[in-house]
Amino acid sequence: MDKSEKIAIHNQSRINDCRIITLNRNHHANGNLTAVNNSVELPFDLKRTFYIYDVPGGAERGGHSHYTCQEFIVAISGSFDVSIDDGENQYTYTLNRPYQGLLVAPGIWRTLQNFSSGSVCLALASDHFDEDDYVREYEKFIELKQSNMPALDRDE
Repeated sequence: MDKSEKIAIHNQSRINDCRIITLNRNHHANGNLTAVNNSVELPFDLKRTFYIYDVPGGAERGGHSHYTCQEFIVAISGSFDVSIDDGENQYTYTLNRPYQGLLVAPGIWRTLQNFSSGSVCLALASDHFDEDDYVREYEKFIELKQSNMPALDRDE
């Protein structure tokens, strides 16, 4: 995929493309179980899993968007906020249930903050790590988003 195709994917996403997904919970007397299966609960094949933990008080994570990668973010333990931004609209979700997560579309700026003590963030991604898939500067993110907006929208 060439750069212009990646930019087109990045720029078509809006925060309405992001949503909370509630996973099935299997209740048992000796503990609950939640499973995530490729292309069943999520709209993508899982290619990468990572988790974030021991985040110092007041620290933020994320602070980037992806050109093509989708992510499903879950608070496995504790809680944290995920702020999403499509260049025009912003919304903040509080994640605090291990059976619910936020699906984040490509082209959405995300910032994770307000981590509770002992919280663990699990991220399931549609792609392997690729530094070239990241937009790490907010100004560049806005510039990319505005480059795809009709001229009338930019003037208002």
